[in-house]
Amino acid sequence: MTPTPSAALAAAPRLTPEQVELFERDGYLVLPAFLPDDLVARLRPEVDRWVDHGLRARSIAASTEPDRYGPPDVMELELPTHGELVAHPPLLALMEQLMDGGFVFHHLHSDRQAPDVPGKAWHHDYELGPGTNRSAPMLHALHYLDGLDPQVSALAVLPGSHRASAGKNGLAHRGTDRLPGETVLDSLPAGSTVLLHSALFHARRPQPAGAGRPRYFVDASYCSTRTVWPPVKPYWRHMLARARELRLGGPQWPELFAERHFTEYGTAR
Repeated sequence: MTPTPSAALAAAPRLTPEQVELFERDGYLVLPAFLPDDLVARLRPEVDRWVDHGLRARSIAASTEPDRYGPPDVMELELPTHGELVAHPPLLALMEQLMDGGFVFHHLHSDRQAPDVPGKAWHHDYELGPGTNRSAPMLHALHYLDGLDPQVSALAVLPGSHRASAGKNGLAHRGTDRLPGETVLDSLPAGSTVLLHSALFHARRPQPAGAGRPRYFVDASYCSTRTVWPPVKPYWRHMLARARELRLGGPQWPELFAERHFTEYGTAR
């Protein structure tokens, strides 16, 4: 039996020159059914625990009111399968290829979004502000555990917008409106991953039909080691230290959780 493209990629995770060129041109790459079925099956109950046990809410509180709450009792990467996902070898191999060199883990978000979750306006997530040197890439891996279909919110992207030096909310005034040249991703199988250049404008567009099913979503971010980056979590040192203690990753990516690639929290905000 001929292996599927995703199975071949997992076995030998290398992008073709055409795929790399497509990513550089458009700022995103779709990897249908990229995550193995067993990994997805183990991630889903961890996401349920993260949401239902209040862990996500406490993590948000620790980020928004750090002086009051301090580091959260549990972080996403301390959930065993989430930690495994952060350092998933086929994913890191692609990160290394698209970064064209070394990279460091930046942050992880996990959520089970309700069927009636509102849209999220057009934005990007690149952490260096407008006018800075953007030659160092930052990438987001958007993992859709149950895929995307008409029962959940779609992902809209604006191809090529990562090449403009714009603020994160430069298109927020457009809400989730349709924009000329956009691409809508609304039909992907379970375990699909979308790799985004973090400066690419994108939006979560709610389905007009209303309530459908929960949207299981894990967002992992990595950035090039060619420059230093502002962290997004006030407890970022604690997060990286725990990742090292848990021995996430391996010797192939020694800089994956190194602190030296970051500024102090709040320095560039």
